[in-house]
Amino acid sequence: MSEIQMPVETPEQLDKLMELTMESHFEFLKLDQKQVDEIFFRASFAANSARIPLAKMAVADTNIGVVEDKVIKNNYAAEYIYNKYKLEKTCGLISEDKINGQSTYAEPLGILAGIIPTTNPTSTTIFKALIALKTRNCIIFSPHPRAAASTIEAARIVRDAAIAAGAPKNCIGWISKPSIELSGLLMKHKLTSCILATGGPAMVTAAYSSGKPALGVGPGNNCAIIDELCDIKDAVSSIIISKTFDNGVICASEQSIVVVDSVYEQVKAEMQYRGCYFLNAEETEKVGNFCLPINPKTGVCQMNPNTVGRPAREIAEKAGCVIPAEHACKVIVGEADWKLMSHKYPMGLEKLAPVLGMFRASDFKHAVEVAKTAIHMAGKGHTASIHTAFEAQERIDYFAHTIQAGRLIVNQPSAHGGIGDLYNFTLDPTLTIGCGSHGGNSISENVGIKHLLNYKKVVIKRENCLWFKAPPKVYFKYGCLQEALKELYVFKRCFFITDKVLFDLGYTDWVIKPLQEKGVKCSIFFDVAPDPDLACCAKCLSLVESFQPDLFIALGGGSAMDLMKMVRLQYEHGETDFAGLAQRFMDIRKRIYEFPELLDMKKCKTYSVCIPTTSGTGSEVTPFAVITDEKLKVKYPLADYMLTPQMAIVDSSLAMTMPQFLTAWTGIDALTHAIESYVSVLATEFTQPISLQAIKLIFQYLAESVNEKTKRSREAIHHAATLAGMAFSNAFLGINHSLAHKLGQKFHIPHGLANAICLVPVIKYNATDVPTKMGCFPQYKYPMALSRYAEIADACGFTEKGQTNQQKMEILCAKVDELLIACKVSNKIKDFRNAPKKEDYFAALEYLAEQAFDDQCTGANPRYPLIPELKAIFETLYE
Repeated sequence: MSEIQMPVETPEQLDKLMELTMESHFEFLKLDQKQVDEIFFRASFAANSARIPLAKMAVADTNIGVVEDKVIKNNYAAEYIYNKYKLEKTCGLISEDKINGQSTYAEPLGILAGIIPTTNPTSTTIFKALIALKTRNCIIFSPHPRAAASTIEAARIVRDAAIAAGAPKNCIGWISKPSIELSGLLMKHKLTSCILATGGPAMVTAAYSSGKPALGVGPGNNCAIIDELCDIKDAVSSIIISKTFDNGVICASEQSIVVVDSVYEQVKAEMQYRGCYFLNAEETEKVGNFCLPINPKTGVCQMNPNTVGRPAREIAEKAGCVIPAEHACKVIVGEADWKLMSHKYPMGLEKLAPVLGMFRASDFKHAVEVAKTAIHMAGKGHTASIHTAFEAQERIDYFAHTIQAGRLIVNQPSAHGGIGDLYNFTLDPTLTIGCGSHGGNSISENVGIKHLLNYKKVVIKRENCLWFKAPPKVYFKYGCLQEALKELYVFKRCFFITDKVLFDLGYTDWVIKPLQEKGVKCSIFFDVAPDPDLACCAKCLSLVESFQPDLFIALGGGSAMDLMKMVRLQYEHGETDFAGLAQRFMDIRKRIYEFPELLDMKKCKTYSVCIPTTSGTGSEVTPFAVITDEKLKVKYPLADYMLTPQMAIVDSSLAMTMPQFLTAWTGIDALTHAIESYVSVLATEFTQPISLQAIKLIFQYLAESVNEKTKRSREAIHHAATLAGMAFSNAFLGINHSLAHKLGQKFHIPHGLANAICLVPVIKYNATDVPTKMGCFPQYKYPMALSRYAEIADACGFTEKGQTNQQKMEILCAKVDELLIACKVSNKIKDFRNAPKKEDYFAALEYLAEQAFDDQCTGANPRYPLIPELKAIFETLYE
């Protein structure tokens, strides 16, 4: 239960809280590394679990930014910080050089003062609280008055989880009624050891003037260079991703760009194509004066707080500009004259909003000089970025030697590149950026666990190391079952999982009798529910623990295989936490909760085999399992390569008796797997040929398989489902499955049918070169969904020479509709025999949209969706 902190509204109450926190400081000193790491884990886990409600609170509190982007920042603040520091030693002896006789010990500073801004109230609080806990520091937060509720809630969530894991009672606290007076007293307090300051220039100056050690930030004014050697599409897409993220409030984002003359018009055209709105001269002046009006006292520009984190269209219209309703208006751009660069010229200054100044330079060196002028004038020490050829090392070196910035970002979205660990992997992840002596800060690094020196780093964009993983053995072709079973005669005790229908039909005998004849003892569980839940898992697990198998075999559809994966995991590792397994992640390799080892036979008690009798889920070759929490009534798609079976037996003779409706639904499920994996941000040259082959087989044979049940068609679709499973195991899926999961969870619409209902609307939603937001992954350089759908249509022979990608996509949608009709599958929810009432369905749209946004499949979608956009898709599905 959460403990209510004493109110802190007066200097006397602050003194009392500081005394209690000092007591906790001494208690913290008694904890060892193992205890601290458990606290760090639990606090990170709790913060990540609350990422959506905290994001919504932050926007409601401040009226700044975008909920969906703040979800990402909260996720990042928990997951990436945990992943970066989870193995770091921070207690006592942390390193030892016995040869040279040198040891290093770590001790906490004491009580930290955490100053929190309005722009990132929850993510910055999570970040500072976690690094404080990892280093055994206590921290007192001073929220911004406009962000008090969300800041305090974020601090409370982390604090409660830390205390529950063994942290001292008052390790984290806060000023409950923030004011400039109390913030100043906290920074100057005799018990404050160090200040972590994030906020406006006045607040950071106050921190450095407090007489206490301070780790703070400075203003950013990144003028990004685009030269004639760069990939223009990549450069423009990167800048739009960065500048629209949370409506531009990350101070590392581009504030202006300087483009080499020879490609200026090309860059401008690409920006216009990608949804940027270019202001005319009069409009540029209006927007500049609105965003950064002249302060009559100082005579220089001062940021209008009412423009911070607001949408581009709103800013333009409030400034007096008229933007066509049909224009995307993702970023507003004012073309500017570099000769006018000064503190009185808004287009050359920091604008924490989707507003950009655009300068023209005669050549590369001139562009560097323009960027240098802007950055040295109002953003020294912070961040600078450049888009050029990767091979142009001389230019990168010249840029690095010329510009005074702590982060030099090459060929990346600057906001994402600057905070680290997203588009480069050597810059530490942070939400507090040091600017070194150039920016009036004590450090030049990204604030993290240890800071002793100023650093100047050049970080080059790196693409993730990718993978292709599949079961070690896959048997396939009609009648291969008996041959494959010969490999399993070496086992002694087989636990068999299937459903009652297959058991009653005698399918289990085809597998069990050959094993029993070779002396393998067998036990059968045939009470698999259509959507296996935790209660079903517990029931099955109790039988497994009594039987003590060394072999698991799942026979059936996805439900049987999902249950087997979950029960085997629980049997091998009884300590496994389901909440941990179900925790969402941004990167499967950086997840907070790690799945235990299940693939190395030297470390496992059992071997797993999947034998599909339906042609759809591909679960026999995937690292996925869908398990329902019956108490919360939520389906959780679990994902980890440790869940991958060690053998798959894909014998199409087992699929010959599938009923018509099931053949159709599972076939469309496989088609959805193949299409989504082809357009995913994680699709590669290793996965796309497999996706395409599955798509071609399904278009060619599914109708025949549904209506005629021929051997060739059933085998083709059975193989296609497995191929699609291999593809999406490595490329992942998208929002088609996110939507379908929630339709199944809320209204019990069968999964394959739900995918069929969503497929064409999702294709049409994704198929744009100007998405509201693009899926983010280093390999995915610019919007490609439309061209990839066109490639699918081409590969299937649906198109003719000379057709546009838009026409090809529409043809693909028409072919999907034709296939659904041929398979007697309706694409309307109202036609489902157990369809919800229309009023019940529409009453659930808000819930469905938010849950679909949080689905694990959403992150790999080529168009990163906003929650209202998902709601809009749901609105179209009923009829």
